[in-house]
Order: sequence, then C-alpha cells, then structure tokens
Amino acid sequence: MGTTAWLLVGLGNPGAKYAQTRHNVGFWWIDTFAKGLDTDFKPAAKFFGDFARVSWCGQNLLLLKPTTFMNRSGQAVLALLNYYQLPLEHLLIIHDDLDLPPGGAKLKRNGGHGGHNGLRDIINCLGRRDFLRLRLGIGHPGSGQDVVNYVLNRPSAADQRAIEAAITGALEVLPEVLADDIEKAMHRLHSQI
Repeated sequence: MGTTAWLLVGLGNPGAKYAQTRHNVGFWWIDTFAKGLDTDFKPAAKFFGDFARVSWCGQNLLLLKPTTFMNRSGQAVLALLNYYQLPLEHLLIIHDDLDLPPGGAKLKRNGGHGGHNGLRDIINCLGRRDFLRLRLGIGHPGSGQDVVNYVLNRPSAADQRAIEAAITGALEVLPEVLADDIEKAMHRLHSQI
C-alpha cells in the first residue's frame, strides 16, 4: 500500500452498552465518515478491531475502530501500523476530549495523553507521542471524581447536537490533513469555533 496510505483510528469502547456514550465520539466520527462513503467495517482479528479500506481524495485510507476497549487501544494501532509499514506521520487518532467544550474540535500533533487512557496506551505501545490527534470536545463534569461516570454516559441532547456539528466541521478539513497541509487544516478547523 506504500507510504501514501493513511491510518485513521477512531477511539471508543465496543458494544451496544457504550455506543452512545461520550467516550465513543471517536467511533462516531469514523462511522460518520465511513457512512458517507457507503463503507462497512469488518471484524479483523489480526488488527484487534473493526477495519475498512477505502480510497478517497486520491488517498488510500485504512479505517480502524479498536475492539480492545479504550485502555488497550495501542495494541490495535501498533498491529496495523506494523502490518502496512506506515509512517507515524500518516496516523490520525480521533478521540473525545474533556478539556474542550461540546462542539469544540482541535487538531494537534505531539503532546501527552492528558489523562486519556486510550492515548496513554497508544503512546506506551508506540514509544512515541508525535502523532496527529483530532480532539473532539465533550466538556468536563467539573470534578475529577465524576469523570469516569461522565464519559461512560450519554451527552445531553444539546451537547449531542454540538458534538455532531464538531464532527461535521472536522470532516470538512480532512482533505487538507490527507494532503499533509496540517497548518491549513488547523486554521480552518480552529476558526470554526
């Protein structure tokens, strides 16, 4: 597939119990993208997740939803990167972010995990942190003690609409991301907020 391929990984937890929870907005983003391409995910045991291959905007894309549960996301990411021998520069992780309000969306390359267990495991498995992330805001419950319950529950109807708008906005800058014009993508996305 070569170095032109991109790996897009939406983070979340598998199963109907978690499908509509805030922690699954990475899954929501990648499902929305795949639906627009009329693409279905198939279980791929060797990649520890649900997987699809598509061609879009002149790029070969690998789409992944790890089914390892959030805390083991790195296992799936590492397996796919190694199998296709993809450079880390062509990895985009899409995840929920407590530090952004619902409706917020930011692109970021490099950085820590910010307390996000999926990112923590990816950084541990890769041994590097200089990959691109799409952060989708879900807001913060106000107290650190409430975080687990908060991320594993559904957003309010108003927050849901705001998150869906952020997903749409983030999808609009994907062509720039895939063209390696990250600065332009960041400027367009961040100016929407």
